[in-house]
Amino acid sequence: MGASRGSPAAAPAAEPVFRARGISKVYATGAGEVHALRGVDLDLSPGEFVVLLGPSGSGKSTLLNILGGLDVPTSGAVHFRDHDLSTWDEEALTRYRREHVGFVFQFYNLIASLTARENVALVTEIAESPMAPEQALGMVGLSDRMDHFPAELSGGEQQRVAVARAVAKRPDVLLCDEPTGALDARTGIVVLQAIERVNRELSTTTAVITHNAVIARMADRVVTLSGGAVASVVRNATRAPASSLEW
Repeated sequence: MGASRGSPAAAPAAEPVFRARGISKVYATGAGEVHALRGVDLDLSPGEFVVLLGPSGSGKSTLLNILGGLDVPTSGAVHFRDHDLSTWDEEALTRYRREHVGFVFQFYNLIASLTARENVALVTEIAESPMAPEQALGMVGLSDRMDHFPAELSGGEQQRVAVARAVAKRPDVLLCDEPTGALDARTGIVVLQAIERVNRELSTTTAVITHNAVIARMADRVVTLSGGAVASVVRNATRAPASSLEW
């Protein structure tokens, strides 16, 4: 009997880089308890660009910090590949952050007495298989500014140094918390172009926190949080290039 003919079988879906299930985070305060996250489920796939959208206090930063090993959930589990981060001690989480995660925050946190090249080199000196600082700075369009000190750079240039520093160790995931929050629109788009290029050329799983709904057009998926819970998950039919954004 001949083999049946038809459409070829679909390739199996790639295993998620992150698999979060039932994540809750409760902080004790003098006035009682604050529920920052309430039973969040989320997967992030290899090479995916995800925007976490929502107002201040919706739980975006708390979720990102848990994914990045900067915080641990009160309940629930977070798996990075086949490892349960929620069971790791601080030493293991520190090693995880160093080897697998790149962070970009709203404020640049550059060392004022070091050049752009030297700020990036701080990371490459402790990474296992880093790219050269010059290569990382070239990826974000700063080849001609790498020997300048932070005080000699604009805010957008400093943030691009921060992106270069985050990606120079070739992380599996890039986690960005309001990376354009301190920048004007034109400068913010230049920074987003740098993040977009890293995601595209290095296939780095990327999550960007923002309250700016326009940035969501760049994403493969948009996860909206409200009151510590996932309110919606929307997949964009196409990703808009950062250069096309206006706000």
